[in-house]
Amino acid sequence: MSTNNKEMSFKSNIRLFGNVRVLVISALFIAMSIVLGKLLAFNIGNSIRISFENLPVLMAGIFFGPLIGAVVGMGADIIGCLIVGYSINPIITLGVVCVGFVSGLLAQLIKTDKIPLRIYPSVLIAHVIGSMIVKSIGLYIYFHTPMPVLLTRIPIYTVTGIVEATIIIILLSNKAFSNELKKVVSDK
Repeated sequence: MSTNNKEMSFKSNIRLFGNVRVLVISALFIAMSIVLGKLLAFNIGNSIRISFENLPVLMAGIFFGPLIGAVVGMGADIIGCLIVGYSINPIITLGVVCVGFVSGLLAQLIKTDKIPLRIYPSVLIAHVIGSMIVKSIGLYIYFHTPMPVLLTRIPIYTVTGIVEATIIIILLSNKAFSNELKKVVSDK
């Protein structure tokens, strides 16, 4: 990607912050993430939670770029913790920010017309960095979660990531959805 294309991509990502439709959908993604992660999650003990809380964060990153994805991730984690009464763990918040940012960045950098070849790596690498590494470090430092328990996050987020990526691919493969998404992102 040339420097001019990088500048154009960065400017278009920043421009989306002023797009009212993107802001409204981002707020809906934050609400969806809170519901999926805090209210509809399956808790296994005190340390493991199976949920699709990252799906709206991934969608924000992939649909609107890494900056919107990062902001949606941060908003979802902080607001969700305040609503449910969890203490805010800045390392876990950073992990959610990484999920949104990395998925959006990779979705922009991977240049292919084949949607699955762009989405699966974007989602899975975002989970490896944000969910498996950064969030696990936060759980270890703040809550002293034992390493064997943290290692169970690898298969959980691998399967969760595959399901989330498949949902996003189905949405993006739908012509009507793709057309509406293009309208949201455009200035018209």
